[in-house]
Amino acid sequence: MDVIADFLTSIRNALAAGKKEVAVSSSRFRQELARILLEEGYISNFQLHEKEFPPKIVIQLKYSAQGTSVIAGLRRVSRQSRRIYRSAKDLPRVKNGLGTVIVSTSQGVMSDRQARKVGLGGEIVCEVW
Repeated sequence: MDVIADFLTSIRNALAAGKKEVAVSSSRFRQELARILLEEGYISNFQLHEKEFPPKIVIQLKYSAQGTSVIAGLRRVSRQSRRIYRSAKDLPRVKNGLGTVIVSTSQGVMSDRQARKVGLGGEIVCEVW
């Protein structure tokens, strides 16, 4: 089972249902994905509920003043069956730079902007726009 695709699908389904928050099971990688979504302004906040079993991440979704979600789309790029790697100069730009690519590098998970800044490439985890 692809835990990253499950994470993205949970967010996508909650947005389609108009939910204010979504709870997903926690892992260190999912926490990093949530941190990047928060830094890039796609979600309002997230909280870790580690005392519960299984541990959960509760993500507060972000909507515009008109009620439309800030996240227009989420797409898993590198899958278990087909890994996609790119160097820093070959990192794709989503929606002409208006979206974000999340990259797993040797120095951790980061956005495409951060990866270009430090000159690191890696596995293209997903695209958000």
